[in-house]
Amino acid sequence: MGLNFSDVKSAIIKGETAIGIEFGSTRIKTVMVGKDNTPIASGSHDWENSYENNIWTYSLESIWKGIQDSYRKMADNVKEQFGVEIQTTGAIGISGMMHGYLIFDKSGNLLTPFRTWRNNITGQASEKLTRIFNFPIPQRWSIAHLYQAMLNKEEHIYDIDYMTTLAGYVHWKLTGEKVLGIGEASGVFPVDRKTKNYNSKMLDQFSSLVSTLNLPWKLENIIPSVLSAGEKAGELTEEGAKLLDPSGKLQPGIPLCPPEGDTGTGMVATNSVSVRTGNVSAGTSVFSMIVLEKELSEVYPEIDLVTTPNGELVAMVHSNNCTSDYDAWLKLFDEVIKSLGMEVDKPKLYDTLLGMALNGDPDCGGLLAYGYISGEHITHFEQGRPLFARSSNSNFNLANFMRVHLFTALGAMKIGLNILFEKESVKVDRMTGHGGFFKTREVGQKIMAAVFNAPISVMDTAGEGGAWGIALLASYMINRSFNESLDDFLNNKVFSASTSYSVSPDQRDVEGFNEFMKRYIKGLAIERAAVENLD
Repeated sequence: MGLNFSDVKSAIIKGETAIGIEFGSTRIKTVMVGKDNTPIASGSHDWENSYENNIWTYSLESIWKGIQDSYRKMADNVKEQFGVEIQTTGAIGISGMMHGYLIFDKSGNLLTPFRTWRNNITGQASEKLTRIFNFPIPQRWSIAHLYQAMLNKEEHIYDIDYMTTLAGYVHWKLTGEKVLGIGEASGVFPVDRKTKNYNSKMLDQFSSLVSTLNLPWKLENIIPSVLSAGEKAGELTEEGAKLLDPSGKLQPGIPLCPPEGDTGTGMVATNSVSVRTGNVSAGTSVFSMIVLEKELSEVYPEIDLVTTPNGELVAMVHSNNCTSDYDAWLKLFDEVIKSLGMEVDKPKLYDTLLGMALNGDPDCGGLLAYGYISGEHITHFEQGRPLFARSSNSNFNLANFMRVHLFTALGAMKIGLNILFEKESVKVDRMTGHGGFFKTREVGQKIMAAVFNAPISVMDTAGEGGAWGIALLASYMINRSFNESLDDFLNNKVFSASTSYSVSPDQRDVEGFNEFMKRYIKGLAIERAAVENLD
């Protein structure tokens, strides 16, 4: 902690702090930061999506139960440490897993269950919009979900009054404001970086495309307004304060920064908002973000084009699946250990077994796996089937088994990265990793360095994650100097004294991963057969 006890306690009482709340795929986390932008307290709530009627979703009830529990645990953490109750704070920020589809009617009723980023059900819409706009429209983007609902002739489309994302929905309920930060907005509908607003030409193209449906609304009137980092995005209302803190201690009137997606907060938390910097977030899903020097020469369905929270162009390669399948295997190994009458704590289990991957053959000894818990858009799968395969002469041992599951967790993303580095000659000076994939020291970094064929750094603040990132954006809104850019704020007031640990690629690992990728691409036919023949 950068400040002494009495200074921190005084800052909490006076509201000289900032609070960030992020809805991740498996955890809702709340972080409070002090005047020096270092975390003071945190709380979290575990949650899981459910698969209902062929849709990956979360209920609205679980959203509010989760945020209240996460906030309460953070507030309890403050009281335990400093003996004070939180009544106010300088600013609040809300972040959520990117994009998806949340739609409401004029009365504020949800028209269809929340469709998350994990759904690969908008392929027809994604392809057609990409072609019409000459701009990549990924399946998880809100506009792809909306147009797919039109193609499916879903009745709810005529009753839509507001369409937003998870972060935008929570922010709306806390403040009454229908807004999004530009990074998250760029995944609702393409934005124009010059105007810092939605692309007007594409809005007109969309209106023409759907004109025969005789809809009672125009797209620009049902999507959130766009704000950039540093702008004020409303204040906590009385109703919002009670939603966040049912105890009634938290007072209304607190300003909120523009709500952002987890991609934007990941960029902030890794100080990766400047040109030629990048970060890779690896957990339930995996995505890399690289801030570009210039536009790409053509449209690639594998590459998403979004923005930083301050509007810089970002190439994003996103894969739906990462650690979930090897987590399941490690749970199985834990069962084996317990069935033998032994106990091993989770950190030791993960560190030991994942650490063995570094002792495997460079190409995993001929083993093959796909961790497709859900579909994978880069390889054109609407559904997934986790599988492990080997030939009769593969080198089947534990080290190679663990190694192949770490390799395959990054296989789909590697296909997109090859486009950026080989076809577009994209340059990156610094890549920073964060997320569960990097928890076992060196292992995740070494494997990821092989994928990028570049050094991968992990900061000492990596564990704070996106909740800290959105807290920093809240702090930037109220603490920035006149005309101070987000880059300068992060470099001078947040990361000036931070340390990081970097791992360079081992060429044997690079060559081994490239060899594995040949097997991965050829073996997609096996995964296809599994999807078609295994219910």
